[in-house]
Amino acid sequence: MSVQYRAVNWNRQKRLYDLTLGTGVLVFLIAFVGTAFLLSPYTTAETALIRGLGASALVLLHLILSIGPLCRLNPKFLPLLYNRRHLGVTMFLLALAHATFALIQFHALGDTNPFVSLLTSNTEIRRISQFPFEWLGLLALAMLFLMAATSHDFWLSVLTPPAWKALHMLVYLAYGLLVAHVALGTLQAETSPLLATALGTGVIIVLGLHVAAGMREHRRDQTSPQTDAGWLEACGFFEIPEKRAKIAMVGGERVAVFRYDGKISCVSNVCKHQNGPLGEGRIIDGCITCPWHGYQYRPEDGRSPPPFNDSIPTFDVELRGDRVWIRETPNPPGTRVEPAVLSHPGES
Repeated sequence: MSVQYRAVNWNRQKRLYDLTLGTGVLVFLIAFVGTAFLLSPYTTAETALIRGLGASALVLLHLILSIGPLCRLNPKFLPLLYNRRHLGVTMFLLALAHATFALIQFHALGDTNPFVSLLTSNTEIRRISQFPFEWLGLLALAMLFLMAATSHDFWLSVLTPPAWKALHMLVYLAYGLLVAHVALGTLQAETSPLLATALGTGVIIVLGLHVAAGMREHRRDQTSPQTDAGWLEACGFFEIPEKRAKIAMVGGERVAVFRYDGKISCVSNVCKHQNGPLGEGRIIDGCITCPWHGYQYRPEDGRSPPPFNDSIPTFDVELRGDRVWIRETPNPPGTRVEPAVLSHPGES
């Protein structure tokens, strides 16, 4: 968390992350261009570079779309999520370089404006083999630009989290357009099944991870807790690790039940920043800390520590023996709720 907005709040982890990312992209480009020359000696350097830039952008996009479900399946992938926006901006820059070089190579050598040439040189939309696949890439690039330009938290604050999240969900539409762009473009002229196999495998992996993560989350939510006059039984006190949480379903929404210092508090599971899962975080320095980007809230009132003013809903809790019960009706964001305290401390 930061009190003031900065262009990039660099730290050692971000530097290592970006160094690894830059090195990986450079190695991929060198390997791709080198392989292109080996497999097709008559390939020009410009064509090899254009394809390499496009391929590296597409590989990064597959990685970006895989990180979310991977984190749902295994929290060990959370460090990738923490700086995912760095991947997104890098991916956009690679895609922009690919589009720029392609525009120069194929549309800037005549008397017509390159953009006009791009939009008018092929208008055969009724035949798949002749479809103007460049249009799809251009539309996807515009979407990626909007997401890259609004990737900083300044825009998250200005647009509000719901609008920002809706805008960045365009990544899935952009992904579909880019898959079609490649399938109707490069693959039309390819005789080798290698690229088609790689693209199909990438699509299957992305879809498979999302389906697997969705099924896992669905199973987690399919619980039938015991209820009693507006209260429901969430879990046992000792089922919750110290300074951690157990996620429960209350009124169709997830809540996070935290145990700390012999006490129990319950808050909404949704972080105000980017809807991160607070219940998968932990309590650090007395505050619930979101595992995605480190936003913090006090467990007893759901308020961020000063000077921040974010707040999340809280829930009334009580202990019946060592069982945790939660009132089904949430309190307004920032409402203080006295934590429930175990009357007979001890571990089991």
